[in-house]
Amino acid sequence: MQWTNELDWALRAAAVAQLGIAILNLSLVRVMKWRADLERMPLLISEVFRVHVVFITLSVATFAVFTWRFASEMASGQNALAGWLAGAIGIFWAVRSIMQWTHYSHSHWRGDRLRTALHWLLFLGYGALGAVYLASAFPKR
Repeated sequence: MQWTNELDWALRAAAVAQLGIAILNLSLVRVMKWRADLERMPLLISEVFRVHVVFITLSVATFAVFTWRFASEMASGQNALAGWLAGAIGIFWAVRSIMQWTHYSHSHWRGDRLRTALHWLLFLGYGALGAVYLASAFPKR
């Protein structure tokens, strides 16, 4: 029972974090100062990027809403659908965490303390989200 309560709390914290990520994602072009870069790209690439931003935002916001609503079901391990959903979201975040190291060039952060700290924060944060969801997908009984 204690494990279930802790997992429920962790899932609700994950839901709030994901809602924050979704909101921040909508501001990514402005925050990263990418507007000029997007304008220089071929129109199709720029449009695909913007569509992907919207759909990643919707996906992560959906994860957040479903998690908030069904955190108890995910944490208890009594509902197969909730377990499968937790597993799918866990894989999403685990892969995203791994890609933080395998996809981005080290030149983006090496030698810059702030960017290095942000890189590690994202890696650990995405990994933590993955761990919480995967723990819910395979609950201890």
